[in-house]
Amino acid sequence: MPTLSSVLLVDDDATNNFLNERLLKRHDVAERILVAENGQQALAVLQQSGAGPQPHYPSLILLDIQMPVMNGIEFLEAFQRLPPAQRHATTVVVLTTSMDARDLTRLDGLPAAGRINKPLTQEKLDTVLRLHFQRQRAC
Repeated sequence: MPTLSSVLLVDDDATNNFLNERLLKRHDVAERILVAENGQQALAVLQQSGAGPQPHYPSLILLDIQMPVMNGIEFLEAFQRLPPAQRHATTVVVLTTSMDARDLTRLDGLPAAGRINKPLTQEKLDTVLRLHFQRQRAC
């Protein structure tokens, strides 16, 4: 099963990032796993990924909503202003515990391919890979 080029975890919770990174590594999901603690750091990672003659944008971003500095919704608003080639190279899936109706309503119309509730599990990861990357994990 081919792996994704990279996955970017965007969450201000170090424990969530650690556990999600372990899950992704254990299931050999990506060649590289990148971590950002807020939307502003995530945009910097994307900018760095696009530098040089051969851009290496993350294939998947798992994005929290509630973060300091720049939250997930603000990140998505900035993400939708990126060049089309960059946006189309990356699938953004919101990974959150937020049940705030205002947050969920604001997600409508933003470039998120889906939303899943924390915690990330093997089953949820398999669903994301199947739906967005037509990938089945070997059992």
